[in-house]
Amino acid sequence: MIKIKNIYPYKELKRNDGKVRTYETEGGKKLASVTSILSETQTEEKKQGLENWKKRVGEKEAEKIKNKAALVGTSMHKHLETYLLQEQYIDDTDIGRIARPMANEIIKKGLVDLEELWGSEVHLYYPGLYAGTTDVVGVYKGKPSIVDFKQTNKPKKEEWVGDYKLQLAAYAMAHNILFDTSITTGVILMCSRDRYFQKFELKEEEYWRICCAWMSRVAKFYAS
Repeated sequence: MIKIKNIYPYKELKRNDGKVRTYETEGGKKLASVTSILSETQTEEKKQGLENWKKRVGEKEAEKIKNKAALVGTSMHKHLETYLLQEQYIDDTDIGRIARPMANEIIKKGLVDLEELWGSEVHLYYPGLYAGTTDVVGVYKGKPSIVDFKQTNKPKKEEWVGDYKLQLAAYAMAHNILFDTSITTGVILMCSRDRYFQKFELKEEEYWRICCAWMSRVAKFYAS
């Protein structure tokens, strides 16, 4: 049983969706989201790879695939959030029937190691630089950690999830500066539509290197 502990006074931030998503922090200051910063600072190689894929499948089909992935991801996240909060969520749509088994795999194989839940869908920000929402803050395998859920159309290799680790580091840095914590670990819990579960960890020994890489992306974003 996961222990729910309301240790920190998490506050909801107003989110503004646009080409660059922003969050409004105290005083009305708007900060770019972590995901927007990552998207806007992708390497040319990655951008070209995405364009090549769109050309290969066609713009219309690419948009359809992207939209369906977003809907599946939203439903899967909702299943997981309500599970953590010990609430009930029913989605009997076609999307829900895809998402629920994926969420169940993450629950069985990933959340089994979550010992304490400090917050779910937590809004965080690093003053003056960025903001975002992490799926979970809590104790994972005995360590204070950031946990993020991901859905994927097909299994990923470790070298393909670099930006996901940057996200974990970004949220950990924000939590540490806001609440004077020392979070240096995180985990990505991922499931594909054919119910293949994967776990990718942000390890303590790589935390500072990943933090530096993330801050370089932030600097690149504001310099452009």
